[in-house]
Amino acid sequence: MAQWTSAVGAAQLARLLNSQQDRPAGPGTRRPPAYRALADGVRLLVLEGRVPVAARLPAERELALSLSVSRTTVAAAYEALRAEGFLESRRGAGSWTAVPAGNPLPARGLEPLPPEALGSVIDLGTAALPAPEPWLTRAVQGALEELPPYAHTHGDYPAGLPILRSMIAERYTARGIPTMPEQIMVTTGAMGAIDAICHLFGGRGERIAVESPSYANILQLMREAGARLVPVAMAEGLGGWDVDRWRQVLRDAAPRIAYVVADFHNPTGALADDDQRRRLVDAARSAGTVLVADETMSELWLDEDVTMPRPVCGFDPAGSTVITVGSASKAFWAGMRIGWVRAAPDVIRSLVAARAYADLGTPVLEQLAVNWLFSTEGWAQAVDLRRAQARENRDALVTAVRRELPDWEFEVPRGGLTLWVRTGGLSGSRLAEAGERVGVRVPSGPRFGVDGAFEGYVRLPFTVGGAVAEEAAVRLAAAARLVESGASGGSESPRSFVA
Repeated sequence: MAQWTSAVGAAQLARLLNSQQDRPAGPGTRRPPAYRALADGVRLLVLEGRVPVAARLPAERELALSLSVSRTTVAAAYEALRAEGFLESRRGAGSWTAVPAGNPLPARGLEPLPPEALGSVIDLGTAALPAPEPWLTRAVQGALEELPPYAHTHGDYPAGLPILRSMIAERYTARGIPTMPEQIMVTTGAMGAIDAICHLFGGRGERIAVESPSYANILQLMREAGARLVPVAMAEGLGGWDVDRWRQVLRDAAPRIAYVVADFHNPTGALADDDQRRRLVDAARSAGTVLVADETMSELWLDEDVTMPRPVCGFDPAGSTVITVGSASKAFWAGMRIGWVRAAPDVIRSLVAARAYADLGTPVLEQLAVNWLFSTEGWAQAVDLRRAQARENRDALVTAVRRELPDWEFEVPRGGLTLWVRTGGLSGSRLAEAGERVGVRVPSGPRFGVDGAFEGYVRLPFTVGGAVAEEAAVRLAAAARLVESGASGGSESPRSFVA
């Protein structure tokens, strides 16, 4: 019986390998043999999660043809990977990826660091802050006081608690977007909302247009759903959305769904202006594409003089083009897994009907806690605290990175929770691997792209401040030195395989 659960084609693997672009080797640096560079490239792809564990690799002859190298080179690379525990083979079944005994499985998204590791590793992998106390405790206490009537019911509310749906609708109306409770469905976080939308509109094989880069966990969710991702490049820095390019992609590719984070984009931090939003909606409407607008960062402006644009759904008065996703997870606390969808009533009814085959509903107590926050001053005061904390962390991290890594390039966003950093020509994958060795966890750029893009980037979230931010920058600099010296992966040079 075969031991592999998926397969990677020769052309696909060649693209991934050739996307690993590092800084050219300096004078006197010895380039590794071709087989060694190939083995290191495959190993990095496995450690990054871009090639999953238990994925069948192409036959030696097929990969050799795709890479324009000899079959002997591929055979030697496969043998090296087997010796290191990253490849297993059996006659008649082929070869498939593995990880050595004792190594953790690579994360394919951005899973939080296990709590037991927090004492020794600085976690820059997850863009989430601790709960803004005392507001979490007060919200839970308020929810407990409101719980008894609901405890006498079955507890399943597929569309969400009516009281919370009404409250969310009122909040949209207060923002100038008239909304009825029938246009709201409460979900288990924003991920639950987008998963439901993808399954309703984007069945297996459907095209979904995404920003490039985009949020890693959402990209992985869409891949797992069987979607065909169509990347649309973001402008450099904080320039954001090239709407002419979007219009062309939507017209030519005709994707069923387009996913955008117009409010302090993850990972770049860009903020779409009113004109970009209007033109994006017009382009989606013209193409017959459903535009999913992720608003999870919309309340996280960090500079006092930021003027927030109109919500994306405000440019779709008929409600036929835009579906909005919101969440309490980023603005309040990631442990508060409450999200919501705002859409036309018929879309909400379809989402609710489909939910019977998924999770049935969102936990009642957490919904009551968020409703308590919305109906008191708790939400506003908690978000003010969150902004102040994120602003302080951002400023400390920016100062520390500029001091320790002056060759790294970035623009400072005016909101959100992330810094998108160009790493001076170093491989983001190798920096992530080296970072694990020196005690700092950082996600590399390719996690936020499609098919190996953004190898020269890392994402740094505003989750640490003060002395911890300074130490994080020191450890990142140590990781960069390991990559430059060629000591990050056990080979003689930091250069990746290029056919």
